[in-house]
Amino acid sequence: MAIVEESDRIAQEESPGPSELESVLLQDTLKDVQCNRVPIIDEDESLYEAIHLMRKHRQPCVLVTRNGKLAGIFTEHDVLTKVVDTGIDLQRTPVRSYMTPDPAALPVDAGVAFALNKMVVDGFHRLPLIDADNRPVGVVSMRNIIGYLSTFFPRDVLNLPPDPTKIPRQREGA
Repeated sequence: MAIVEESDRIAQEESPGPSELESVLLQDTLKDVQCNRVPIIDEDESLYEAIHLMRKHRQPCVLVTRNGKLAGIFTEHDVLTKVVDTGIDLQRTPVRSYMTPDPAALPVDAGVAFALNKMVVDGFHRLPLIDADNRPVGVVSMRNIIGYLSTFFPRDVLNLPPDPTKIPRQREGA
């Protein structure tokens, strides 16, 4: 019995309370994460306009609205898999014909852990963010979340060797 109590005491000393990462994941919201502002267009706009805005703003997607509310998302993946080499008239074809309708979206006050879970479980690279009236306000990407979480471990992230698979056999320097 004394051995179990001693190991519990040692474990508590080594890891007192929740880790900083655990606290961040459970308490911080997407308001704390640097999210992307992406172009927003109406569903009646042309594919040409959607692609033009993506290139102009250097963003991988546009959010598509109907009456000011989120109706869909049109991504570079959609361009590659649905549009390229089809011969459609980009100027005359509305973006609603090729967008992903009714995408999963999160409110800006959703938790970081919830967003990360949703992205991993459902396989999303990015999720639209909406306000209380279902109006799009931006996009959170997996890269945004990883960047945010890495700020809590700057020494560990910044001090990685250029190629972590090549570990020096002996100490360098004097």
